[in-house]
Amino acid sequence: MSKPVSIVCLDVGEKRIGVAVGDSFIKIAVPFDTIEVDGSEIEAISEIIVKEDADILVIGYPRNQSGEATAQTNFVEEFASRLSDIAPKIVFQDESLTSVIAEQQLKSYNRPYSKGDIDAQAAAIILKDYLELQ
Repeated sequence: MSKPVSIVCLDVGEKRIGVAVGDSFIKIAVPFDTIEVDGSEIEAISEIIVKEDADILVIGYPRNQSGEATAQTNFVEEFASRLSDIAPKIVFQDESLTSVIAEQQLKSYNRPYSKGDIDAQAAAIILKDYLELQ
């Protein structure tokens, strides 16, 4: 039996980054944390990658409803390039409507939630989508 692959997933935004974790064996994506974009985000992501012993970093890939690149796509690509030295392997995964779905899920729990909770939940949805394709 091969070793499970540990995965960290990011939902990259300009103010916050949602983080989720999972592995290839259990195939469950779990909202993990939210990182504020304040200049220390690369270091924070690096610490999570090391702590989780991540083999793969999945990054949500934004596109418009027609599937075309947007300004946010360019922002995410540039951000991902800054992670190339700290992530063992970077994979992009479509993130279409994940924030909308995340907020709907959180509303259904009938508990208070924050914008950070939405970001972490969106990262878990992105990771779940990635795991389902593996």
